[in-house]
This record gives sequence, C-alpha cells and structure tokens, in this order.
Amino acid sequence: MVYVSEIMIAHPETTSFKQLEEHVAQAARDGEIHLYMDIKPEYPDTPPKWETRLEIVFYQAERKRE
Repeated sequence: MVYVSEIMIAHPETTSFKQLEEHVAQAARDGEIHLYMDIKPEYPDTPPKWETRLEIVFYQAERKRE
C-alpha cells in the first residue's frame, strides 16, 4: 500500500505531474499493490481527472510486472 503523499515526499525533486506518474508506475513495478489518493498533487500540469490518470498508470505498470 502506498499513498500519493508518500511518493511525493520520497521524491521532492518532482516538479510535474508527468514525473509523478513515472514515480507511481515505479512503485507498482516495485511491488506495491494498492495506491491511495490522499492528497491532490499541486503541479502546474495536474489534470482535472488526476486520480483516474494515476490509477491507470499504476495498474498498467503493475500488469507489466506480472
């Protein structure tokens, strides 16, 4: 289980939503099985439906791991 806030704290160098997506995908590849949306990322490029985007990135990366 990993929280979006934990990923953001672990990667303070992240300055865009695109970079956050990469970190979320890596968390899934590293074996995390649940992603919790506990905080909205406040990057300039954060899309309106950011939760859905992160879920898709997470689960697609998780499938590639299998």
